[in-house]
Amino acid sequence: MSEAFRHRIRVRYNECDPQGVVFNGNYLIYFDVALTALWNDVGGYKKMVDAGMDLVVAEATVRYLAPLRFDDEFDVAIAVERLGETSMSTRYALERGGEPVAEGELRHVFVTTADGAKAPIPEPVRAGLEAYRPPG
Repeated sequence: MSEAFRHRIRVRYNECDPQGVVFNGNYLIYFDVALTALWNDVGGYKKMVDAGMDLVVAEATVRYLAPLRFDDEFDVAIAVERLGETSMSTRYALERGGEPVAEGELRHVFVTTADGAKAPIPEPVRAGLEAYRPPG
């Protein structure tokens, strides 16, 4: 994956199951934590919501490659794969010390906060996200 944004996370004890492995649902939380960091870099999620726009998850996939355990540090790499008219797709690669541990993709749809109707991606948001698209 040709990543454009990276965010480091450390596994907390409460994220692990009784076998000491990160519970599978937490990988989507890791995607969200890294995406929030990306949003902060492009102008802030709250700023977009305050302007009457939001985004909702329409599709999510995760592929598990190796287990993460308590206190592991890992990077989440995000590539903005697609910017459509009203949606975006982001691809995620989780790596511990260069070793791939999981990968996935999220598709978000932009909506208005007033009624939840699909809406075009605001131009300032599009411009900020374009900076994180992989070359090619």
